Formats: sequence, C-alpha cells, structure tokens
Amino acid sequence: MEINLDALTLEDVRNRDGFKWSTVGPDVIPAFIADMDFPVADAIREAVARRAATDLGYPPWVDDPSAGPLAEAFAERMETKYGWRPDPGHVRAFTDVDHAVQVLLHIATRPGDAVALHVPAYHPFLHMITSMERRLVPIPIGDDGRFEPPDEPASVLLLVNPQNPSGRVFTRAELEALAAYAERHDVLVISDEIHSDLVYAPARHIPFATLLPERTITLTSASKAFNMGGIRCAVAHVGARWVREALAREPVHLYGAVGALAVEATVAAWRHGEAWLSEVLRILDRNRRLIADLLPEWAGYRMPEGTYLAWLDLKIDDAAGFLERTARVRLSPGPDFGGRPGQARLNFATSRPILTEMLTRISEALRHAA
Repeated sequence: MEINLDALTLEDVRNRDGFKWSTVGPDVIPAFIADMDFPVADAIREAVARRAATDLGYPPWVDDPSAGPLAEAFAERMETKYGWRPDPGHVRAFTDVDHAVQVLLHIATRPGDAVALHVPAYHPFLHMITSMERRLVPIPIGDDGRFEPPDEPASVLLLVNPQNPSGRVFTRAELEALAAYAERHDVLVISDEIHSDLVYAPARHIPFATLLPERTITLTSASKAFNMGGIRCAVAHVGARWVREALAREPVHLYGAVGALAVEATVAAWRHGEAWLSEVLRILDRNRRLIADLLPEWAGYRMPEGTYLAWLDLKIDDAAGFLERTARVRLSPGPDFGGRPGQARLNFATSRPILTEMLTRISEALRHAA
C-alpha cells in the first residue's frame, strides 16, 4: 500500500544510505543531487520483486540493443502522452542519458566539432563537451527565461527540454526556431527529454522529434519522474538514419547493456505508475509555489515550468557554500552549471514538512546576511 508521500519527515529519510542522504552531515538537509525523497511506486517494487523471485538468468533480449520490451513500452508511452508514435525498431537502450550522450557524441562528432547547448546547463554535459575535446557554442538563457538561437553553426545541438537547471519548458515557437537553426546548418539534434513527465500546466512538453524526425535523437528514462536514478536504464530513439547505421556497425556489446531488473522497473513505471506520478506532480506543483511564498521577496526565483529543480539567484557570494555553512542546507552551486556565484539550484522533490524546514532555514540565513 502506498504511503502518504507528502507526510515524510526528516526522521523518515535521515538514515537512508543512498548518495543524497548519506553524504551530508547529520544536521544538513540535502537539496542538491536530482533524486526525489518519495518512495517508488508499488508497481515498480512489485515488478522487480517478481523478476527476482522467478528468473534472474539471461533475458530473452540478451543480444538485442533495444532491450526487448523496453522499446515497445517507450513507443506506447510517447503515443499515449504526446501523440507521437516512434518506431520501436529505432530504439536503443543505454545505462543512462549521460552514457547515451557520450556514445552519440563519440559516434557523430570529432574533437574540435562544435556542440550548441543552452546555458546555464546540466553540469555533466559541460564537462563532457570539454573532456571529449568538443567546442561549446553557448545558447544563453536570460534571467527572464528567454533565449535566441545561435548564429554560429554546430555539428550537434544538445537540447535539454525541459531544461535543467532553469526549469524552462520550451514553447512550440522556441522549438521551431531551434529546428530552423538545425535545418539551416545541417545540425544533428540530440534531445534530452528525461524530465518530460514533470511539466506543470499550462506548459506542455513537445517532443522535438515531432518537428524534425529524421534529424533528431530523442533520449529519455523513467529515472527522474519515477525516482529510480540507481536503476540505470535509458532509451535513445535514433531518428537519424546515418547514426543508426554507424551504431549498427559497432560490436553489439561495445557500449554495454542494461540489466533485466532495470528493464522490468522501467516498463512497470511507464505502464503502471501513472497514479503515483499524478500524486507526485500535485505535490511538486504545490512545492514550486511554496518556494515563492517562503523565500524573501528580493531573492531571484523564476517559477519552473517543469522539473523539480528551482534555479535561484540569492545575490550573495558563494550562495551554495554560504547556505550549507549557515542554514545547513546543501544546494548545487551555480558556477557548476555555468551560472554566477550568487546562483544555486534547489531540488524541491520532497514533502511539505521537509521543504518548509529547508526554506525556513534558508530564509532566516538570507535575512541575517542582508
């Protein structure tokens, strides 16, 4: 039976041994890494337990890079949620979205090639571009959430929509402008849509592949919306034929494979987790408004249209470090994302009691510093 997700207390979560709670001091509230505090849906736990109780041998799809039932479950979900029916035969499984992006940049680009990316940006992507010796073409998102497509050509547009850390959900007009840029400069679009299930009305997620199907690789996972980052399972729908052919020329297991439990969990989430997700979205929608209510009015906060991540401009030096020292709340530092020292990212995927305590601590620390 599902527990009351919105009644979780610090005592309920303090002794968890995952990365989020085990790596902070006993009096620190973690709001940095993008894990929720909510227990996973019963349907997911039951699917994993059923697989473990019956057969943990090689699955029937052991040599299938699409991981068998995963591809069809993905296609069904895209059609149900967005009216887009991707070809399951163009789906490939990866251990997570970061893994998929690295493989695709390795396949589709060479050192020195340009990669366009909205900034501030999900920090592993910034590091990835640098470490792979690709060149960043930044697409700055203003404090008002607006941006202009770049003038400079790129080999790849690495699109993150909904965007992390700004929480923007790009409009059709914005996506059409990016599509025109991609067509004009013959750009491959790698579209990370991992937060697509976490969108608040009236915003609406539009899969980029519905605009440029033969130029787009769509990446997603159940890990963010259903709180199972440790399950390690993502899919790529490879609309670009030349990239499919390049991947097909590689040895089948060169880039690893997802496990049977990961596939069971993901399929269960996509097919049977909607009631749990609806309750989580209700809580998250309330939480994004609670931040506006409880933070000082002068704190820079643009309410996110998607994700469970708040991008804050607290207008003090080393905002994240200051809050961990004084408020005992750990946020992600803004400079990690290419932002300013006064900016920080706050994960609000938790219950009302925990978020209220977190925001009360932050507000008191900021007022004393003002």
